[in-house]
Amino acid sequence: MLAIQRGAMQVVSEVLAGRNLNDALSQHFRQYFRLEPAERAAIQDISYGTLRHLGWLRAVLSKLLLKPLTDPQLEPLLLIAIYQLEYTRAAPYAIVDHAVTVTTKIGAGGAKGLVNAILRNFQRQRETLLKLGERNEVACYSHPQWWINLLKKHYPTEWQAMLATANSHPPMTLRINARKTDAPAYLKLLAEAGIAAKWLDDAAIQLLEAVPVTRLPQFAEGWVSVQDEGAQLAAKLLDLQEGQSVLDACAAPGGKTCHMLEMAKVDVIAIDHDEARLSRVHENLSRLQLSATVKCGDAAKPTEWWDGKPFDRILADVPCSASGVVRRHPDIKWLRRETDIAQFATQQAEILDALWPLLAEGGKLLYATCSIFPQENGEQINAFLARHEDAVLLPLAGEIQQQLTPNARHDGFYYALLAKGAPPAR
Repeated sequence: MLAIQRGAMQVVSEVLAGRNLNDALSQHFRQYFRLEPAERAAIQDISYGTLRHLGWLRAVLSKLLLKPLTDPQLEPLLLIAIYQLEYTRAAPYAIVDHAVTVTTKIGAGGAKGLVNAILRNFQRQRETLLKLGERNEVACYSHPQWWINLLKKHYPTEWQAMLATANSHPPMTLRINARKTDAPAYLKLLAEAGIAAKWLDDAAIQLLEAVPVTRLPQFAEGWVSVQDEGAQLAAKLLDLQEGQSVLDACAAPGGKTCHMLEMAKVDVIAIDHDEARLSRVHENLSRLQLSATVKCGDAAKPTEWWDGKPFDRILADVPCSASGVVRRHPDIKWLRRETDIAQFATQQAEILDALWPLLAEGGKLLYATCSIFPQENGEQINAFLARHEDAVLLPLAGEIQQQLTPNARHDGFYYALLAKGAPPAR
């Protein structure tokens, strides 16, 4: 447990200093490459859990401290130890003893007594500390106050359920490759492999418990991919037709690119500005035995990569706050700032305006985000329509725009389908 607790402390410390959680975990596992798979999994679980419940954990720690900590390494250590005491099945005495030992390992041996006392006090005062959320919304919902306030404003009847969902474990959902199999046949393979699952809709199957992809039947052969049910809507909403030319802007890691190619025989150009992330697009295409043109380029600067041929369909899966997927990335809610939303909205508008001239007359552009904030979604589209008279908003499933809020089946996504037609005569 010692390597696990110290590893989680180092990862959480990196995130609290402003680093992306996935990057922090990847670096730690590269540095400590001799860790056993079970140790890696435990470090990841504790890091994720600590960040999911960070608001409450920090409130608890502040109540237990008589004065500020002098060593910055102690805060993440105490946060993960309190998380372990409250949310894991590890023996409490072992959690406390290992935290004291880690204190010495990190050169803060003089604080051993303090660490021991704080954790013992947590155990004694636990019932009282559990009630902190009654008076403190950040402690209750483990989200920044500005985030809570925005959800209250825009989702007056749903905000509490949305926050609770954001702090839950995400479902593991699969997308069936229609070129290889179908959902009923794959459900049978899962059952034979001892993996419980249920059929959600079309090509979406949700596992009752997450498993490593190596356990999924025919995964390496491209029969199935891991993709949230909400994300699977993108390819379906584009209304793809055989032989069309399609642009997937901001394509990495390539899940939607591959889904489009599984659904129809179309010519896809996948663009992303991040060369490193494009390697994931190539990997996914190769595993699924699909073909697309992959280019490194900025979606907001098409003159650098566009050949001048218009596209029949464009998927603009633009950068956003990722506020709809925080249960998969709990670091997001602590790393984002309220001012970031306006910055994302500006970037999104630039991309939309840059991509619109690339769409053929009569073509369709699907605007997509994994955000739940209207400034990045409905407000963005309304402003775009005001700027472009030749843009028409098409209904999606009976709604003018489609905002998915996170629930047990899917994450939070937003979709708006725009058609290009001649501007009205004056």
